[in-house]
Amino acid sequence: MSFGLNRVELIGRLGADVTVNHLPSGGRVANLSIATDESYINRQAGGERVDKTEWHRVVTFQDGLIDMLERHAKKGRLVHAEGKLQTRRWRKDGEDSDRFSTEIMVVPGHKVQFLDKPSGANGNGEAMPAGGAPAQSLDTEEIPF
Repeated sequence: MSFGLNRVELIGRLGADVTVNHLPSGGRVANLSIATDESYINRQAGGERVDKTEWHRVVTFQDGLIDMLERHAKKGRLVHAEGKLQTRRWRKDGEDSDRFSTEIMVVPGHKVQFLDKPSGANGNGEAMPAGGAPAQSLDTEEIPF
């Protein structure tokens, strides 16, 4: 018997509005690009402060979550995303080597939650788990659907 835990949590800013694509099967997929920032002091460079941004791709196939993201996932929003890591592998026509992409997959039991108000609006932070119903949160007030 094997055991494991595959869980990721990120807090960062959206680098672009959500992208929603329609699949040949009739379903939809939503893609988010989330930037996380960190800074440190480089003592070897005379104590210079170094800022580093890491970009993360977040994906979901959950209809209720996609509906919410289409309405609220706009560039610059502060977001908390929970999911699991998944690596896809594919090969483009005419290429000899495989390509890989590691993504954070938001599946039922995980969520995407906004931690700020939309710019120019009086809305509250919103959490939507991948299952489709609004989540309870201690950090933000919920928007009823």
